[in-house]
Amino acid sequence: MSHDPLQIQVLNAHDVQPVEVAPGITRRPLPATRWARGWMYDFAPGAEWPEVDVHEGEERYYVVSGEFIDRGYRLGPGSYVVFAPGSAHRPRTETGARMLGISILTH
Repeated sequence: MSHDPLQIQVLNAHDVQPVEVAPGITRRPLPATRWARGWMYDFAPGAEWPEVDVHEGEERYYVVSGEFIDRGYRLGPGSYVVFAPGSAHRPRTETGARMLGISILTH
């Protein structure tokens, strides 16, 4: 099996500089392709996404640590959430939390 360096992107997510997107929420953009993009968000205790997030395409996230409250669900570590295109949500946390996500891009 050959390994084509143009077909794989590898990095340590902790090496990506976090950018504040709202008070108490930082984002680390992860490698993307023309089909999907990845990201990691860290929420400080008490943080809430600044507005309702409406999805053009499919979005998924995995709770790495802490607990999110999203659409009435309490989502702890190991929770995996899939949102269909056209869905919406506004995650928040009381404890602080980290999520790793993938947005499926529409073309």
